[in-house]
Amino acid sequence: MNKKPELLAPAGNLEKLKFAIHYGADAVYIGGKQFGLRSKAGNFSFEDMREGVEFANKYGAKVYVAANIIAHNENLEGAKEYFKNLYEIGIAAVIVADPALVQACREAAPNLEVHISTQASIVNWRTVQFWKEEGIPRVVLAREVSMEEIKEIKEKVDIELETFVHGAMCISYSGRCVLSNHMTARDANRGGCAQSCRWKYDLFEDGLDGAVAVTEAAEETYTMSSKDLSMVEHMPDLIESGVDSLKIEGRMKSIHYVATVVNVYRKIIDTYYEDPQNYQLKQEWVDEIWKAAQRSLTTAFYYEEPTEQAQLFGKPDKIPKYDFAGLVLDYDESTQIATIQQRNSFSIGDEIEFFGPNFYHFKQKITDIWDEKGQAIEMAKHPMMIVKIKVEQPVKYYDMMRKNK
Repeated sequence: MNKKPELLAPAGNLEKLKFAIHYGADAVYIGGKQFGLRSKAGNFSFEDMREGVEFANKYGAKVYVAANIIAHNENLEGAKEYFKNLYEIGIAAVIVADPALVQACREAAPNLEVHISTQASIVNWRTVQFWKEEGIPRVVLAREVSMEEIKEIKEKVDIELETFVHGAMCISYSGRCVLSNHMTARDANRGGCAQSCRWKYDLFEDGLDGAVAVTEAAEETYTMSSKDLSMVEHMPDLIESGVDSLKIEGRMKSIHYVATVVNVYRKIIDTYYEDPQNYQLKQEWVDEIWKAAQRSLTTAFYYEEPTEQAQLFGKPDKIPKYDFAGLVLDYDESTQIATIQQRNSFSIGDEIEFFGPNFYHFKQKITDIWDEKGQAIEMAKHPMMIVKIKVEQPVKYYDMMRKNK
């Protein structure tokens, strides 16, 4: 049997890093203040990175840093010092697309592992072989690579392969897009993507005033906005292909999204390895993903080149039924009362669901709420307020509470 693949999760800030690891990620990838493609994510100072590495080490997890911009001349300044700092902090690897940054890293921190980013658009085994001969231990394949191509690459080149299993898809080839540059003067390949492809556009016929009539169905379709990738229902195929790291997209997503998605994939991977011959997909895993889904889902390029209907986002297939309502800070077993940090308003009578690592779940209705002074209240309506509620089953620190919409 293949070695169990790494589950690699996004972490847009320190809080998300801790949740991703607590909910089962083997490794997380983060961005620093320079050289990354998510300038609008929380991103990490060197101090935050150090705290994140210390936290990850306690769980036997790794921290990678994305430094995957396509650099212009002015972007190269400070690169060597940056990579040297990452190595001294204890970062396990950097994810890089530009050969100039690969070289800068090797010169400044020769023992810092380099992974080649999906931004390098790697779709064939000869390119993978090139990077192996350059001493690179892992490449992140382009999102356009098929399952059969992954198998062929793995058969011909002995190197670690990382591939995306869940999250947003770029409508452009491996993220190489200048639409944002044109529409907003924000360079997508240097961290400033405005996601112009996600906007809704009207269609006009040349020489005529006014929009061309479209059908009711077409009005639901975005011209360029892709559905999100989800391989929840096909994990055995990916595992058996020999992929070494299964990557979740979403450094700008919420902690609820990160925890939910990591929790599902952790459960699926572990269940498969317990008994591969008798593995069966459970509907509750699929249902759980939809509690965090933001768009319709697709398998993208893994099995065939997607059609317009298979790729473009239109009317959602399902509407998420839950909002992230609270975070468990403490639990008193003697009184069965949990201390909750409010994240979205909730009231007495609301149906809620608690969930935690190892796919722990239970539902109940809220019967009592007390504020920090012990006063009974009807609603927790103030952001981040601390309240206590009666719970029907034990909960733990880091467990989360959803509210049924």
